Amino acid sequence: MTSPVILPLTSWGSSSAPLRALLVHGLGSNGALMWRTGTTLSDAGWRADAVDLRGHGTAPRALDYTIAAYGTDLQHTRNGEQPWDLVVAHSLGGAAATWAAAADATWTKRLVLVDPAVHLAGRDHRLIRASQQRSFADGSVAASMDQHPHWHQQDHELKALSVAQSSHWAIEQTLDQNETTWDVRAEAARITTPTHVIGADPEVYSIFTGELAASVLQNPAFTMSVVHGAGHSPHRDKPAEYVEQLLATLAR
Repeated sequence: MTSPVILPLTSWGSSSAPLRALLVHGLGSNGALMWRTGTTLSDAGWRADAVDLRGHGTAPRALDYTIAAYGTDLQHTRNGEQPWDLVVAHSLGGAAATWAAAADATWTKRLVLVDPAVHLAGRDHRLIRASQQRSFADGSVAASMDQHPHWHQQDHELKALSVAQSSHWAIEQTLDQNETTWDVRAEAARITTPTHVIGADPEVYSIFTGELAASVLQNPAFTMSVVHGAGHSPHRDKPAEYVEQLLATLAR
């Protein structure tokens, strides 16, 4: 059994807000990079707390970087004694949140997964590794601007910060330790929590599409929308469209 680590938080909104959300970033990022979601929710009257995952940001370092380890940490990140009203999780965070929600149906009342890495293998696994290695080689603001000229300036600044803060060894280990086992499809099939996937556009790049998406969506707890024109990070690629879909999901 993996021992949990205590994850640091970056927060938006009043501590007395009636609704509480947990935000979970993807591989190589940090909690602060969930700022678009945090500000959107806080403006709508929520309190939003974003974690730094183990090995990322200012979170504790460890040896275990399996999906189960990430998920165990999230299970121990609680809204006091109450379930989270909402968890929003991107990519790796989506895999970890899927694991946590399947392990404990009382962990959150609602789940939003943003292009989640439910199953990562083959070409997608290689592409994600190559992307992380490019960040290791040059994690500067200028490099981020060159690769993603349409992102907000704060995304560039925070991406550079996340590269500087994160353990490159931890990120490599996340890919190595899950190379043949990065698969939470069985966990997704067990989820009873209302879950909405905000997907990326497969014409740009998505890791949750095709047969994978179709298989997960067989679970009636799941629904899905797609941010057209957005790649793997819809909240950065097409923020207005992402926010529109997030708020529409919460209004249901």
